[in-house]
Amino acid sequence: MHYKTIALELIEQQTELHDRLKKERRLKPVMEMCARRLRENRLAWQERLVEMRPESDPAQLASEALELAIEELIGLLPSVQEPGEDSLLSLDAAMASIKRPTSRG
Repeated sequence: MHYKTIALELIEQQTELHDRLKKERRLKPVMEMCARRLRENRLAWQERLVEMRPESDPAQLASEALELAIEELIGLLPSVQEPGEDSLLSLDAAMASIKRPTSRG
């Protein structure tokens, strides 16, 4: 899997975040941190899905686990704060607050 590519594309979709990280020269370390989180969450989701549906196709479960991990990462990436505020939420704080995925269902 190309976790770094996926993480970078997700960051680039949030133009303000991308520009800020690039300006602060933090794009690469944040992208790498997001890629690690994406991989960890995909593996955790895959384990849970295998436990929930052991008869399912492993390739299908892996794909579904990646989709769930991507959704979590999208939710993790900060967006602009309330209207009128110019600063972005702290990605570092958001990353630190995320825990392993919880069971859905």
